[in-house]
Amino acid sequence: MWLKAWHLIGMVTWFAGLFYLPRLFVYHALSDDQPSIERFKVMERKLYFGITTPGAVFTLVIGLWMLYDYAWLAFGEHLWLHAKLGLLALLVAYHVYCGKLLADFKHDRNRRSHVWFRWFNEVPVLMLVGIVLLAVLKPV
Repeated sequence: MWLKAWHLIGMVTWFAGLFYLPRLFVYHALSDDQPSIERFKVMERKLYFGITTPGAVFTLVIGLWMLYDYAWLAFGEHLWLHAKLGLLALLVAYHVYCGKLLADFKHDRNRRSHVWFRWFNEVPVLMLVGIVLLAVLKPV
């Protein structure tokens, strides 16, 4: 149960960053004065590298540890776990893409509107719902 608790703590940290970073991108895309733009660059960098990425690494390491300890032998019997790991792969891709967007903002290369970022901000919500439902309900 300790591993599961630490896994959930890491997941909450990771998702907090994934929910807030695109919101910062919304405000950054709306900014037109240099002090605000520079402030958002600092906030985004600190959030991505100081909270979101460490939360992701911690969650993935503990998750792999639990997979090895508890589910490896019965991995083929748990289709819900395959689906959860598929959503997790998409979440990791989303996280990496956020890093690319962060670099675009850092170098003043953003070409996306605040509206696009508002929609982009909803993606981790959908993944969270799917991952939690699969992990708790284990439907298949």
